[in-house]
Amino acid sequence: MSEDTARRGDGVAGVWERVRRFPAPVTYPVALALLACAEVLLRVGSLRENLALALLLGVCTTLPLTFVLGTDRAVAMRAGAAVAVTSAGVLALTPFRALSLAGVVAQLAAVYWLGRAGAPRLSGALVLPYVVLALVSQDDVATRVTAVLVATLASAAAATGITHHVRSAALAHSATERAFADTLLAHAARGERARIARELHDVVAHHISMIAVQAETARLTTAGLPSDGATRLLAIGDTARTALTEMRRLLGVLREDADAGVTRRPQPGLRQLMELIDESRDASGSCTRLIVSGPVAALDPGIEVTAFRIVQEALTNARRHAPGAAVDVELRYSEEDLVIRVRDNGPGPPSTASNSDTSQASHPSDILHIPHDPHDPHIPHVADAGHGLLGMRERAATVRGTLRTGPAAGGGFLVEARLPVRAEALV
Repeated sequence: MSEDTARRGDGVAGVWERVRRFPAPVTYPVALALLACAEVLLRVGSLRENLALALLLGVCTTLPLTFVLGTDRAVAMRAGAAVAVTSAGVLALTPFRALSLAGVVAQLAAVYWLGRAGAPRLSGALVLPYVVLALVSQDDVATRVTAVLVATLASAAAATGITHHVRSAALAHSATERAFADTLLAHAARGERARIARELHDVVAHHISMIAVQAETARLTTAGLPSDGATRLLAIGDTARTALTEMRRLLGVLREDADAGVTRRPQPGLRQLMELIDESRDASGSCTRLIVSGPVAALDPGIEVTAFRIVQEALTNARRHAPGAAVDVELRYSEEDLVIRVRDNGPGPPSTASNSDTSQASHPSDILHIPHDPHDPHIPHVADAGHGLLGMRERAATVRGTLRTGPAAGGGFLVEARLPVRAEALV
């Protein structure tokens, strides 16, 4: 290859690179304008008398597309440019018969992008002039055929653009809804975890306080205690008090956020379960029974709080999703674990949902749990709303238990929790 040929090739590549740097909203209309002018010059025989006007119309049917294609253009500017393209196209088609193929392409692009930009009515209205031309051009067959062809293609282009806009808007709306729902769920889950942390703090703080008190009591009341033993008991009491202080400091923010206007009271346990059953029966007006089997024994306070909250949440869900249905609350004590079963005889979850999976929310509308009766002292304030089934699972997980939710055999809805009661199972 000679040096001149190589230089010429570099020049063409350089020109093409400069062309590529132009944005598409400018490049495409300019290219269509050049094609329209070239087509007019090729048809110079039939347009000799109006050559200048035909060239002007060729430019006017294509260049305004620049303002339609720009993504940063306002809808009003796009609409004006599309109207200009349509007006020039109609004028070029009749009476001058100078509508070029590039002008037709520009018309299709204009109605498509106008519909995609969110102006469906105007996009469809721009097809009407060609429909009118097809109806009134009875004597001119060529003009009538061209008008029918342009009207058909423009209708399809407008419908495609509108469909694309509707689909994009629906996807954006769905994405927004999903993001909002995820935010609600995350916020609800954080609130539920915070409430669990506060309740565990109350339980653990009691035990740590007892360690400090017993260590101090043993040091002061044990006769003949060696000095080394007294020193160690004093260190145990100091360590317990330090741990209690640090725990209160870490959880202080959670308590301050949640306890505003809330009466302080001991954490509920299974001894308060009958009171909860009575309140649920009064609130719903339906039959609510408590069934206890196995040797009843006092359990770890953390287990009792977890069991109480799970029953409370299950009764609330039954009132919300199966109003008026009878509910059975069953406690099965054993040496290994405590089994809690809360079942209602309502309609149960929808048959299309696979609710037997413990990882799925089973009751309908169980996205954000807004608590129950504001007069119930054991039910948190609305500000402490949690994600119902997720909260129950997290509570069961804090004591290394399991939770299963889903449709009950014979109809209704079942919540079944299994909480270990052995000390070694809780570690």
